[in-house]
Amino acid sequence: MSDASVRLRFWGVRGSTPTPQVENLTFGGNTSCVEIRTAANDCIIFDAGSGIRNLGQSLMKEAAGQPVNVKLFLTHFHWDHIQGLPFFIPIYGPKNHISFYTGIQGRPLQETLEGQMAKPYFPVDFDQVAARRDFNTIDPGKHVDASGMKIIPFPLNHPQNASGYRIEAPGAVIVYATDYEHGHPTLDSTLREYAQGADLLICDSQYTPAEYEKHKGWGHSTWLNAVHVARDAKVKQLFLFHHDPTHDDQQMMRITEDARMQFENTTAAWEGFAAVL
Repeated sequence: MSDASVRLRFWGVRGSTPTPQVENLTFGGNTSCVEIRTAANDCIIFDAGSGIRNLGQSLMKEAAGQPVNVKLFLTHFHWDHIQGLPFFIPIYGPKNHISFYTGIQGRPLQETLEGQMAKPYFPVDFDQVAARRDFNTIDPGKHVDASGMKIIPFPLNHPQNASGYRIEAPGAVIVYATDYEHGHPTLDSTLREYAQGADLLICDSQYTPAEYEKHKGWGHSTWLNAVHVARDAKVKQLFLFHHDPTHDDQQMMRITEDARMQFENTTAAWEGFAAVL
Protein backbone atom coordinates (compact mmCIF):
# COMPACT_ATOMS: atom_id res chain seq x y z
CA MET A 1 0.00 0.00 0.00
CA SER A 2 1.45 3.37 -0.96
CA ASP A 3 1.34 6.45 1.25
CA ALA A 4 -1.20 7.99 -1.13
CA SER A 5 -3.58 5.03 -1.14
CA VAL A 6 -7.30 5.39 -0.52
CA ARG A 7 -9.45 2.56 0.85
CA LEU A 8 -13.10 1.98 0.08
CA ARG A 9 -15.63 -0.37 1.69
CA PHE A 10 -19.32 -1.03 1.07
CA TRP A 11 -21.46 -1.31 4.21
CA GLY A 12 -24.84 -1.14 2.45
CA VAL A 13 -25.66 -1.58 -1.24
CA ARG A 14 -29.42 -2.17 -1.33
CA GLY A 15 -32.03 0.31 -2.51
CA SER A 16 -35.44 1.32 -1.16
CA THR A 17 -35.64 -0.93 1.92
CA PRO A 18 -33.44 -3.39 3.82
CA THR A 19 -33.84 -7.02 2.76
CA PRO A 20 -32.45 -9.27 5.54
CA GLN A 21 -33.20 -12.51 3.70
CA VAL A 22 -31.14 -15.67 3.30
CA GLU A 23 -31.34 -15.47 -0.50
CA ASN A 24 -29.63 -12.04 -0.36
CA LEU A 25 -26.68 -12.94 1.85
CA THR A 26 -24.07 -12.82 -0.92
CA PHE A 27 -24.75 -9.21 -1.96
CA GLY A 28 -26.33 -8.07 1.30
CA GLY A 29 -29.55 -6.48 2.45
CA ASN A 30 -28.54 -3.20 4.09
CA THR A 31 -29.30 0.12 2.43
CA SER A 32 -26.75 2.62 1.15
CA CYS A 33 -23.57 3.33 3.05
CA VAL A 34 -20.05 3.64 1.66
CA GLU A 35 -16.86 4.30 3.64
CA ILE A 36 -13.71 5.87 2.24
CA ARG A 37 -10.50 6.07 4.27
CA THR A 38 -7.90 8.62 3.35
CA ALA A 39 -4.17 8.03 3.29
CA ALA A 40 -4.13 9.46 6.83
CA ASN A 41 -6.84 6.93 7.84
CA ASP A 42 -9.50 9.62 8.22
CA CYS A 43 -13.03 8.30 7.74
CA ILE A 44 -15.37 9.79 5.13
CA ILE A 45 -18.87 8.29 4.87
CA PHE A 46 -21.39 8.55 2.05
CA ASP A 47 -25.03 8.02 3.07
CA ALA A 48 -26.51 6.74 6.31
CA GLY A 49 -28.68 3.82 5.24
CA SER A 50 -29.05 0.81 7.52
CA GLY A 51 -25.47 -0.23 6.69
CA ILE A 52 -24.09 2.62 8.79
CA ARG A 53 -25.06 0.76 11.98
CA ASN A 54 -22.40 -1.89 11.42
CA LEU A 55 -19.90 0.76 10.35
CA GLY A 56 -20.50 2.65 13.59
CA GLN A 57 -19.84 -0.43 15.68
CA SER A 58 -16.63 -1.05 13.75
CA LEU A 59 -15.46 2.53 14.26
CA MET A 60 -16.08 2.41 18.00
CA LYS A 61 -14.19 -0.87 18.34
CA GLU A 62 -11.30 0.50 16.29
CA ALA A 63 -11.16 3.72 18.36
CA ALA A 64 -10.86 1.73 21.63
CA GLY A 65 -12.06 4.65 23.73
CA GLN A 66 -10.44 7.42 21.69
CA PRO A 67 -12.60 10.06 19.94
CA VAL A 68 -14.29 9.13 16.66
CA ASN A 69 -14.24 11.93 14.08
CA VAL A 70 -16.01 11.43 10.75
CA LYS A 71 -17.38 13.41 7.86
CA LEU A 72 -20.76 12.17 6.59
CA PHE A 73 -21.95 13.22 3.11
CA LEU A 74 -25.63 12.67 2.32
CA THR A 75 -26.92 12.36 -1.24
CA HIS A 76 -30.51 13.13 -0.19
CA PHE A 77 -32.99 12.44 2.58
CA HIS A 78 -35.18 9.60 1.42
CA TRP A 79 -35.63 7.07 4.19
CA ASP A 80 -33.28 4.40 2.83
CA HIS A 81 -30.37 6.87 2.93
CA ILE A 82 -30.82 8.17 6.49
CA GLN A 83 -32.62 5.36 8.34
CA GLY A 84 -29.44 4.05 9.95
CA LEU A 85 -28.45 7.37 11.51
CA PRO A 86 -30.32 6.85 14.84
CA PHE A 87 -28.41 3.57 15.24
CA PHE A 88 -24.98 4.99 14.36
CA ILE A 89 -23.43 4.59 17.80
CA PRO A 90 -20.73 7.31 17.44
CA ILE A 91 -23.42 10.03 17.62
CA TYR A 92 -24.00 9.12 21.26
CA GLY A 93 -20.36 9.52 22.37
CA PRO A 94 -19.56 12.93 23.95
CA LYS A 95 -15.94 12.82 22.75
CA ASN A 96 -16.94 12.22 19.13
CA HIS A 97 -17.36 14.72 16.32
CA ILE A 98 -19.63 14.18 13.31
CA SER A 99 -19.63 16.68 10.44
CA PHE A 100 -22.67 16.39 8.17
CA TYR A 101 -22.66 17.61 4.56
CA THR A 102 -25.16 17.84 1.75
CA GLY A 103 -25.21 19.38 -1.70
CA ILE A 104 -28.99 19.89 -1.62
CA GLN A 105 -30.09 23.48 -1.16
CA GLY A 106 -33.27 24.52 0.64
CA ARG A 107 -34.44 23.25 4.02
CA PRO A 108 -31.67 23.48 6.66
CA LEU A 109 -29.73 20.24 7.01
CA GLN A 110 -29.95 20.09 10.80
CA GLU A 111 -33.71 20.59 10.74
CA THR A 112 -34.09 17.89 8.10
CA LEU A 113 -32.16 15.30 10.11
CA GLU A 114 -33.91 16.19 13.36
CA GLY A 115 -37.24 15.34 11.77
CA GLN A 116 -36.71 11.58 11.60
CA MET A 117 -35.80 11.35 15.32
CA ALA A 118 -38.57 13.62 16.58
CA LYS A 119 -41.36 12.20 18.73
CA PRO A 120 -43.18 9.87 18.14
CA TYR A 121 -40.75 8.34 15.60
CA PHE A 122 -37.78 7.76 17.94
CA PRO A 123 -37.31 7.87 21.72
CA VAL A 124 -34.20 10.11 21.62
CA ASP A 125 -34.36 13.53 20.00
CA PHE A 126 -31.53 14.28 17.59
CA ASP A 127 -30.68 17.49 19.44
CA GLN A 128 -30.04 15.45 22.60
CA VAL A 129 -27.33 13.12 21.26
CA ALA A 130 -23.98 13.66 22.94
CA ALA A 131 -21.54 13.92 20.02
CA ARG A 132 -20.42 17.30 18.78
CA ARG A 133 -22.07 17.91 15.44
CA ASP A 134 -21.91 20.49 12.69
CA PHE A 135 -24.04 20.85 9.58
CA ASN A 136 -22.81 22.06 6.22
CA THR A 137 -24.54 22.73 2.92
CA ILE A 138 -22.15 22.88 -0.02
CA ASP A 139 -23.00 25.78 -2.29
CA PRO A 140 -23.26 25.19 -6.07
CA GLY A 141 -19.85 25.20 -7.70
CA LYS A 142 -18.06 24.72 -4.37
CA HIS A 143 -16.31 21.69 -2.88
CA VAL A 144 -15.05 20.34 0.43
CA ASP A 145 -11.39 19.63 1.16
CA ALA A 146 -11.20 16.59 3.42
CA SER A 147 -7.85 15.19 4.53
CA GLY A 148 -6.21 15.66 1.16
CA MET A 149 -9.30 14.74 -0.85
CA LYS A 150 -11.48 17.12 -2.86
CA ILE A 151 -15.20 16.23 -2.65
CA ILE A 152 -17.39 17.88 -5.27
CA PRO A 153 -21.21 17.56 -5.31
CA PHE A 154 -23.23 17.61 -8.50
CA PRO A 155 -27.01 17.40 -9.14
CA LEU A 156 -28.79 14.19 -10.10
CA ASN A 157 -32.24 13.64 -11.58
CA HIS A 158 -34.25 12.25 -8.65
CA PRO A 159 -37.59 13.12 -6.99
CA GLN A 160 -37.03 15.95 -4.46
CA ASN A 161 -33.43 16.20 -5.73
CA ALA A 162 -30.24 14.32 -4.95
CA SER A 163 -26.51 14.95 -5.18
CA GLY A 164 -23.77 12.77 -6.54
CA TYR A 165 -20.17 13.24 -5.42
CA ARG A 166 -16.85 13.23 -7.24
CA ILE A 167 -14.08 12.35 -4.81
CA GLU A 168 -10.64 13.35 -6.03
CA ALA A 169 -7.80 11.85 -4.00
CA PRO A 170 -4.08 11.70 -4.78
CA GLY A 171 -3.81 9.01 -7.43
CA ALA A 172 -7.50 8.05 -7.54
CA VAL A 173 -10.93 9.42 -8.47
CA ILE A 174 -14.16 7.86 -7.17
CA VAL A 175 -17.62 8.96 -8.31
CA TYR A 176 -20.67 8.13 -6.18
CA ALA A 177 -23.84 8.52 -8.25
CA THR A 178 -26.66 6.62 -6.63
CA ASP A 179 -30.34 7.53 -6.89
CA TYR A 180 -30.79 9.09 -10.26
CA GLU A 181 -32.95 8.43 -13.31
CA HIS A 182 -31.67 8.83 -16.84
CA GLY A 183 -33.66 10.78 -19.41
CA HIS A 184 -32.98 14.35 -18.29
CA PRO A 185 -30.58 15.58 -21.01
CA THR A 186 -28.88 18.27 -18.93
CA LEU A 187 -28.36 16.13 -15.84
CA ASP A 188 -27.37 13.10 -17.93
CA SER A 189 -24.59 15.26 -19.38
CA THR A 190 -23.69 16.53 -15.92
CA LEU A 191 -23.21 12.99 -14.63
CA ARG A 192 -20.95 12.11 -17.55
CA GLU A 193 -18.94 15.28 -17.00
CA TYR A 194 -18.29 14.55 -13.33
CA ALA A 195 -17.66 10.85 -13.96
CA GLN A 196 -15.10 11.57 -16.67
CA GLY A 197 -11.96 9.49 -16.28
CA ALA A 198 -12.91 8.12 -12.86
CA ASP A 199 -11.04 5.11 -11.55
CA LEU A 200 -14.23 3.85 -9.96
CA LEU A 201 -17.87 4.74 -10.69
CA ILE A 202 -20.55 3.67 -8.19
CA CYS A 203 -23.74 4.00 -10.18
CA ASP A 204 -27.48 3.58 -9.65
CA SER A 205 -28.62 0.45 -11.50
CA GLN A 206 -31.74 -0.58 -9.61
CA TYR A 207 -33.70 -1.96 -12.55
CA THR A 208 -33.25 -4.22 -15.50
CA PRO A 209 -34.21 -2.55 -18.81
CA ALA A 210 -37.48 -4.55 -18.84
CA GLU A 211 -38.35 -3.54 -15.26
CA TYR A 212 -37.65 0.10 -15.97
CA GLU A 213 -40.55 0.30 -18.42
CA LYS A 214 -42.90 -0.11 -15.43
CA HIS A 215 -40.96 2.23 -13.17
CA LYS A 216 -40.38 5.36 -15.22
CA GLY A 217 -40.50 8.43 -13.01
CA TRP A 218 -39.52 6.53 -9.86
CA GLY A 219 -36.08 8.11 -9.82
CA HIS A 220 -33.84 5.14 -10.63
CA SER A 221 -31.94 3.80 -13.58
CA THR A 222 -30.86 0.49 -15.13
CA TRP A 223 -27.66 -1.52 -15.29
CA LEU A 224 -27.61 -0.86 -19.03
CA ASN A 225 -27.64 2.89 -18.55
CA ALA A 226 -24.87 2.57 -15.94
CA VAL A 227 -22.82 0.76 -18.58
CA HIS A 228 -23.47 3.57 -21.07
CA VAL A 229 -22.33 6.17 -18.54
CA ALA A 230 -19.18 4.18 -17.74
CA ARG A 231 -18.28 3.84 -21.42
CA ASP A 232 -19.06 7.46 -22.29
CA ALA A 233 -17.08 8.78 -19.32
CA LYS A 234 -14.18 6.35 -19.91
CA VAL A 235 -14.16 5.09 -16.32
CA LYS A 236 -11.89 2.22 -15.36
CA GLN A 237 -14.24 0.25 -13.08
CA LEU A 238 -18.04 0.24 -12.75
CA PHE A 239 -19.85 -0.81 -9.58
CA LEU A 240 -23.58 -1.44 -9.93
CA PHE A 241 -25.32 -0.08 -6.84
CA HIS A 242 -28.69 0.47 -5.12
CA HIS A 243 -29.91 -3.05 -5.88
CA ASP A 244 -33.66 -3.53 -6.07
CA PRO A 245 -35.15 -5.25 -2.98
CA THR A 246 -36.70 -7.91 -5.24
CA HIS A 247 -33.34 -8.92 -6.74
CA ASP A 248 -31.92 -11.91 -4.91
CA ASP A 249 -28.36 -13.20 -5.25
CA GLN A 250 -29.13 -15.32 -8.31
CA GLN A 251 -30.66 -12.41 -10.19
CA MET A 252 -27.80 -10.11 -9.17
CA MET A 253 -25.35 -12.61 -10.63
CA ARG A 254 -27.29 -12.67 -13.92
CA ILE A 255 -27.37 -8.86 -14.01
CA THR A 256 -23.63 -8.74 -13.44
CA GLU A 257 -23.01 -11.19 -16.27
CA ASP A 258 -25.24 -9.20 -18.63
CA ALA A 259 -23.48 -5.96 -17.72
CA ARG A 260 -20.01 -7.46 -18.19
CA MET A 261 -20.91 -8.41 -21.74
CA GLN A 262 -21.34 -4.67 -22.39
CA PHE A 263 -18.57 -3.31 -20.13
CA GLU A 264 -16.05 -5.88 -18.95
CA ASN A 265 -14.87 -4.08 -15.82
CA THR A 266 -18.25 -4.25 -14.08
CA THR A 267 -19.00 -5.57 -10.61
CA ALA A 268 -22.22 -5.53 -8.62
CA ALA A 269 -21.35 -3.99 -5.26
CA TRP A 270 -21.73 -6.25 -2.24
CA GLU A 271 -21.54 -5.65 1.49
CA GLY A 272 -18.09 -6.12 2.88
CA PHE A 273 -16.28 -5.53 -0.40
CA ALA A 274 -13.12 -3.53 0.23
CA ALA A 275 -10.62 -2.09 -2.23
CA VAL A 276 -7.40 -0.08 -2.14
CA LEU A 277 -7.02 2.57 -4.84
